[in-house]
Amino acid sequence: MENTFWTALATSSLAASVTSLGIYTIRNYVDWGQRNSTYFMCFAAGVLISASFLHIIPKSLSMNPNASIYLLVGFFGLHLFNRFITAFVCQKDPEKEQYGIGLVPMIGIGFHSIVDGVVYSIAFSVSIFTGFLATSGMVLHEFPEGIITYLLLLRGGVKERNAMILAFFAAALTTPFGMLISYPIISEIDKPTLGALLSLSAGSLIYVGATHLLPKAEQEHKKYSFVALAGGIIVAIIIFLSKA
Repeated sequence: MENTFWTALATSSLAASVTSLGIYTIRNYVDWGQRNSTYFMCFAAGVLISASFLHIIPKSLSMNPNASIYLLVGFFGLHLFNRFITAFVCQKDPEKEQYGIGLVPMIGIGFHSIVDGVVYSIAFSVSIFTGFLATSGMVLHEFPEGIITYLLLLRGGVKERNAMILAFFAAALTTPFGMLISYPIISEIDKPTLGALLSLSAGSLIYVGATHLLPKAEQEHKKYSFVALAGGIIVAIIIFLSKA
């Protein structure tokens, strides 16, 4: 049991490190990142939406027959949060007019990363082999998650240093945090509960991709945006096949 704990912690920390590497990389090439942020948004949208439909939603439905309800709650819950940010923060302070662009995706990605941490706990509690098999594909989407979280915070008007800190806490540290808080109660997390969490996560990711990333990207009419979107879809397919 002790070995599985340390293995799960090491693997979730590796995921956090990959996300941090994405943040660090884009932080040091911020001008390049800003110029190509549309491509990153398309790529991230492709990963988040496709991974949700190909893997997270079917998995949640197989674990919880009411998962579709939680999917709806996750989607509209983030929508209501966005409306709250727009009505009570952006409109009351013109300097924070674009904050919702960065904060809403940050919340959605952060919640999804916590659920990822829970998945690490459960997978490794079954066996070391199951843990590595179940989480091998998860690391693939960590790098672009860090990049897009940071870039969207910048586009939302958050200062560079603050954007880096927020992206690190929301997209990177949440994975080992989710693993640590769930591991002691792993025996109490049954399949229906995990299915509900996965479905909530999928709803929030679809909202981020479909209503935040793609519309913003389409407004800018970049020449190769569809190629970036297709790249994200391909990565999601690779993640799906690695877990099949």
